[in-house]
Amino acid sequence: MRRVAILMSGGGGTRLWPLSRDDYPKQFIKMFDERSLFQESLERAVKLVGLENVYLVTHEKYYYHALNQAEEVKLNLREENVLREPEKKNTAPALLYCLIRKFEDDVIAYVMPSDHVIRGEENFLSCMERGAEAAAEGYLVTLGVKPRYPTSAYGYILPGKELFDGVSTVMRFVEKPEIKLSRKLIEEGALWNSGILIVRKKVFEEEARKFIPEVYEKFLSEDDIDKIYAEVQSVSMEYGVMEKTSKAAVVRASFYWNDVGSFDSLYDELPKDNVGNGFRGRIITKDSFENLIVSNKLVALIGVRDLIVVDTEDAMLVLPRGESQKVRELTKDLLSRGLSEAKHHVTVYRPWGSYTLLEQRDRYKVRKVVVRPGRRLSLQLHYHRSEHWMVLRGMAKILREGEEIFLRPGESTFIPPGAPHRLENPGKIDLELIEVQIGDYLGEDDVVRFEDDYE
Repeated sequence: MRRVAILMSGGGGTRLWPLSRDDYPKQFIKMFDERSLFQESLERAVKLVGLENVYLVTHEKYYYHALNQAEEVKLNLREENVLREPEKKNTAPALLYCLIRKFEDDVIAYVMPSDHVIRGEENFLSCMERGAEAAAEGYLVTLGVKPRYPTSAYGYILPGKELFDGVSTVMRFVEKPEIKLSRKLIEEGALWNSGILIVRKKVFEEEARKFIPEVYEKFLSEDDIDKIYAEVQSVSMEYGVMEKTSKAAVVRASFYWNDVGSFDSLYDELPKDNVGNGFRGRIITKDSFENLIVSNKLVALIGVRDLIVVDTEDAMLVLPRGESQKVRELTKDLLSRGLSEAKHHVTVYRPWGSYTLLEQRDRYKVRKVVVRPGRRLSLQLHYHRSEHWMVLRGMAKILREGEEIFLRPGESTFIPPGAPHRLENPGKIDLELIEVQIGDYLGEDDVVRFEDDYE
């Protein structure tokens, strides 16, 4: 039986604001080293099934983030293997979208979130192989992780009868229990639900037809995907199918797993000083214990315990450890107020590269712009602002009012208001430049686009 890997990458990471933002969520952030969680997940998927058998389901606004990050690690996803969701409707629609629309044959699918920390690669591959064997026998298989401590952040799985070495039936699922119940479940041998699923296509579809027929049938229709997503119910794989089926099985995972879904779980991943302060960046502490500090600045703490302090260029979050599940509601509130800090970082990523806001006042804005090799911005004009560009690195090809200009490092040009223009990187290294905008109105909506490679 053919095996494929389906990466899920549509989540917004709302419990990790301000590190994670709506337009650039946690799976794409390089939190620990030079690779993002998405890139690490992609590499694991490729080791499982080969690049040609890796499929991605993501929200349409994350499409280019995923392709660009795949390109960074030289694992270019095939365009036909990437499915764009017009709306976020949870994991069951995402999985059915991929299974029904992409696979005609009776495949085994490894279904994996793209925002988890996994260590112990050999054990991971071994567990996935055992899961695939059980899936081939007709089970819907999930991976369960031995709990390290009681928590209400994760769902739990109570294993039942052992089927074969390391694989059991599922007695029941328990969704994010209170701490008291989670302690009891751990005593009874419950496992954390990793959210990793291994299924045989026809078996999952049979169970979906049985338990969520209205979702399953939507993807059998001839309607376009926008219409389907506008009408389909939002439901998770666990709630919609796994908690109801009699075919659920669980592999006892022997690798390290963390979904880094909150700042309390992020604390587990960071280095600690000798009094338990977990940190990313530079810290000085006096009589302060077991705090979490994330900042690019020097942070000094005096006389505090069990705090979370997260400092970014444009926002700061402070709360007690153990309360980080409440950040999700805070993020929803920020989004409802239309605050830009809820959606964007200071660095905003685009299909062609990125721009970073350096300074802004009433009548001017300074940004650093990076254009990836071979990419170009749309042909556009602005009514209310002029732009000055100075190249720092690489070669810039500029179309201004029909005239082609090439700029090297140290050279600059001026774009007056109302002038059609386009910026392009014809070279093989990143183009970096400083852009100074001057005008009475500097909003991002002051743009008229004539041609856009990325629609």
